[in-house]
Amino acid sequence: MSSKTESPTTRIIAVTNQKGGVGKTTTTINLAAGLARQGQCVLLVDLDPQGNASTGLGIDYDQRNTGTYAALMVEAEPHALPQPTAFENLSIITANNELAGAELEMIGDERREYRLRDALHALEGHYDTILIDCPPSLGLLTLNALVASDSVIVPLQCEFFALEGISQLVRTIDRVRRAFNADLHLEGIILTMYDRRNNLSELVAQDARGFFGDQVFETIIPRNIRISEAQSHGSPVLDYDARSTGAIAYLALADELIKRNKNKTKA
Repeated sequence: MSSKTESPTTRIIAVTNQKGGVGKTTTTINLAAGLARQGQCVLLVDLDPQGNASTGLGIDYDQRNTGTYAALMVEAEPHALPQPTAFENLSIITANNELAGAELEMIGDERREYRLRDALHALEGHYDTILIDCPPSLGLLTLNALVASDSVIVPLQCEFFALEGISQLVRTIDRVRRAFNADLHLEGIILTMYDRRNNLSELVAQDARGFFGDQVFETIIPRNIRISEAQSHGSPVLDYDARSTGAIAYLALADELIKRNKNKTKA
C-alpha cells in the first residue's frame, strides 16, 4: 500500500479490449510504471484470471493471498487489498486462479456489477491513478471494471482485423453508461505493436485516426523485443531497459495521459 494518504482526485481507468493479444496487459503494466515514474502514486488492479499483470510486476503466486477475488467476494477490507511492488510509487491488487470462478459465484448476487466499484471507491484519495487490467472478454469481470471506472483505454494492435470489435466495445461502453455509470467515457485508443517496416501498421493507424480522431493517442507503442523480455523478468520495460524504444514510448504515453487530464481539468 502506498504511504500517500491524500490526493485531490483519483482517476480510475479500465484498460480493456475483448480481443486477446493486443498488448492490453503489457500496456497496463508499463503505463502504470510510466505514471509512477512521473511521480504519480499508482495502483494496478489485476482483474484477469490469468494473473499476467501480477506476474509482470514480479509478484510470485504464493504472494497473491488477498487480491481481486477477495475484493469481488467482499472477503477483505479494501485497504487490505493493495500490496507494494518492487517499483517506487506502484502498488498492485493481484489476481490468482480463484478469480476464474468469480463470475459464476456472483451471478445471482445483488449489486454484482458494483462489487469492484465499492472496493476501489474506498481507496480513493490514496492514489492518483488506478489502472484496471481487464480480461479479454466482455463478461461480468469487465463489467465490474467499467462500472468502477471513470474512463476506458483501449489498446489497438496495428494488425489486420484490428478495428473489428472496437465498435462492439464502444457500444458496450454506451450501454454501461446508460445503465450503471453515467460518467464513463472513452479515455482514448492506444496503437500498439506498430512496425514501421510494415505498411499495414501505417494503414491501421490511419484508419483508426480517421474514424476516432483525437481519441487516438499521439504516442504509438512500437514492436520492441525489450518489452517482452522485461515481462519475462517480472519488470516494466522502463526498469528493464530505460533506453529502449518501448520504454521511451510508454513514458511518453504516461506524459500524454497526464497532460490530457490536466487540459480536461482546466476546461
